[in-house]
Amino acid sequence: MKLMNKRTLLLATSLMATLGWLQPAAAQDKGPIGISMPTKSSARWIADGDNMVKYFKDKGYKTDLQYADDDIPNQLAQIENMVTKGAKVLVIAAIDGTTLSNALQKAADKGVKVIAYDRLIKGSKNVDYYATFDNFQVGVLQAGAIVDKLGLKAGKGPFNIELFGGSPDDNNAFFFYDGAMSVLKPYIDSGKLVVRSKQMGMDKVGTLRWDGAVAQARMDNLLSAYYGKDKVNAVLSPYDGLSIGILSSLKGVGYCTASQPCPIVSGQDAEIPSVKSMLRGEQSATVFKDTRELAKVVVGMTDALLSGKQPPINDTKTYNNGVKVVPSFLLKPISVDMSNWKQALVDSGYYKESQLH
Repeated sequence: MKLMNKRTLLLATSLMATLGWLQPAAAQDKGPIGISMPTKSSARWIADGDNMVKYFKDKGYKTDLQYADDDIPNQLAQIENMVTKGAKVLVIAAIDGTTLSNALQKAADKGVKVIAYDRLIKGSKNVDYYATFDNFQVGVLQAGAIVDKLGLKAGKGPFNIELFGGSPDDNNAFFFYDGAMSVLKPYIDSGKLVVRSKQMGMDKVGTLRWDGAVAQARMDNLLSAYYGKDKVNAVLSPYDGLSIGILSSLKGVGYCTASQPCPIVSGQDAEIPSVKSMLRGEQSATVFKDTRELAKVVVGMTDALLSGKQPPINDTKTYNNGVKVVPSFLLKPISVDMSNWKQALVDSGYYKESQLH
């Protein structure tokens, strides 16, 4: 009788497995997915990583999330380790998008697919897909906020402006800058905007590693060299972490007071310190990129790849990494200022209002 029970149990177990009722076994087959993020020094990358882990888990995938502390050899080692541990797909936000070719070749040799996350990986044929926001449009929105708040369309001016760019090793930084200049250059050419330092172009205005302290030091130098009696009216900043450093420099010489208001300062990522700064009347605007939506797109791409389906893409022309045009999915960024911050950031569930006060 005991033997019959064992056989019956075996048959039942086999049938349940065939019908997919044994969920833990099925879940174990889904993954692992390697997620390589650049740093924890920016709140947005922490949110990106957490969101992806959550959405992958919801779909039954296991994940291996690693942060590289903005250290390129560290990121390379982490990626190679993910491949060794059997990652099916790699999702990579590169520190330097030009340094990963060898690691990605090793991944491709093992059949591992690669999705570039928000930062394009350059110089490799082994980048299968790219998920990001419309980065040119980010720059357009940043510059648009400056134009609107200065009243340039109404003919006001001239105003003094200084320009900051992102990290030259991040492909996105060039899109942000080019997008912004597509809006600002006509006003610079007409004399309504004056760059007193004459520092223009990513080779002069780039900020390595998006470092706020570097931006603060450069703003200190610009103010002392070019703004003795003259005042700076606007600063193009491509990222909130730089904006905070720039504003610290400005406040150090008397800006952001009743007698000398802050210049118009742009930003990006809607990080909490910058939203608080905006609510204090300091930073003028930021560009919100809902990283929850970006994480969902990447999970959808991964799921399609591993199911033998075509991942969702909406751009096949813009992002040439020097070897190939990488099929991409671009999400829309949103300009946020005092007029819409609550609707965009709180009502959407991205932040609790208590986090911003």
